[in-house]
Amino acid sequence: MPQTGVALRGPSVTFRGDPFGSTPTEALHYEPDALVLLRAGRIDAFGSAAALLPGLPADTTIRHYPRGLLVPGFVDCHVHYAQLEMVGSAGRPLLEWLEQFTFPAELAFGDERHAERVAAQFLNELQRNGTTTAAVFATVHPQSVDALFRVAEPTGLRIVAGKCLMDRHAPDGLRDSVQQGYDDSAALITRWHGRGRLGYAITPRFVASSSDAQLEAAGALWRAHPGTLLQSHLSENTAEVEWIRALYPQSRDYVDVFDRFGLLGRGAIHAHGIHLSERERSRLAQTGTALAHCPTSNLFLGSGLFDLQAAVRRDRPIPVGLATDVGAGTTLSMLATMGAAMHVAQLRGTPLAPAQALWLGTAGAARALTLEHRVGNLEVGLDADVVVLDPNATPFIAARTARVRDVHELLGVLMTLGDDRCIRETWADGRSVWIRPS
Repeated sequence: MPQTGVALRGPSVTFRGDPFGSTPTEALHYEPDALVLLRAGRIDAFGSAAALLPGLPADTTIRHYPRGLLVPGFVDCHVHYAQLEMVGSAGRPLLEWLEQFTFPAELAFGDERHAERVAAQFLNELQRNGTTTAAVFATVHPQSVDALFRVAEPTGLRIVAGKCLMDRHAPDGLRDSVQQGYDDSAALITRWHGRGRLGYAITPRFVASSSDAQLEAAGALWRAHPGTLLQSHLSENTAEVEWIRALYPQSRDYVDVFDRFGLLGRGAIHAHGIHLSERERSRLAQTGTALAHCPTSNLFLGSGLFDLQAAVRRDRPIPVGLATDVGAGTTLSMLATMGAAMHVAQLRGTPLAPAQALWLGTAGAARALTLEHRVGNLEVGLDADVVVLDPNATPFIAARTARVRDVHELLGVLMTLGDDRCIRETWADGRSVWIRPS
């Protein structure tokens, strides 16, 4: 007997193409009165309400949001759940920030009860911000991954995560060994990868924190487990880039180090990528390696301004997704992060259209994580992940959105003024997992 469906009705936006490969107006489709039918965790139908309502089964529950805006569930390409409690630790560039704030905070995740408590808070914040898919860094402790996955499994969120591999240049209590890192990761893959909506990402923190032997082992582990992702950090800070150059004088550049150990390719996503040469960008594009754009983090640590237009250049595009990168990032709101991406683009003199910013946090981010066949759009057959935005969330936002001329301006206003207050409801895996308290 078919499962009873739920139909979400209201204005909607979805993508009919890549707004970087065509114009934002051509790529973004606005439906003033849409219907999204959710059944068995999938989008079973999507289109105009007038066309679909007559054919709905009589037992379908209809949720109507005439003053809302239905959008795909947000996809966060790079975030550290273990850094949730240190957001706002300010005043230092990357390498000093890691030593003074990050590593001490991550030491606590050897305690699985602590990890579970923070994981529950983190996942609740994702839901209230409309994020239904996230690629997450845990810590070096395998129990930090177990805790995250165990708490995430019943939520319906799609979570990809991994244990950090770190066998050098880290404090006592945050280092593993080559063999331990490999064995722990392999056991976690067996235990969690592909279980419900959970997936594993092999996670060498960055080149400086893993020895040559560990980087080689990470590449071997990735090849041994097709379908897993690989996540790391790349060219975030000029001092970091110089450090990698000193550690690997025989390599042409930072990307070449990853290449040498088999850590490039479709399914690899490297955060930041601010200080890249054209050779490096060409190699990332050639291999299908993705970049996570982390605007609030890059601004907060003073790391630099990501050159998005150079990354998505039409003749050799690199897959790019948007990321909050908490705790250097300053918010888990993907709406606010989209706004920050527009600020960075303005500073570079290459304005970013709101439709392009939305793409980076939905369909584009899904493609960067090789999940475009599952999430990132309102499309029949994809996972039933939908966010209901509220253009009237506050008196000020309501006053401003009342004056917009079209949906593009509406999105821009929501990205400029919006945050978790603009999330009216979050649907993940076909279930309502967050409703804003009235």
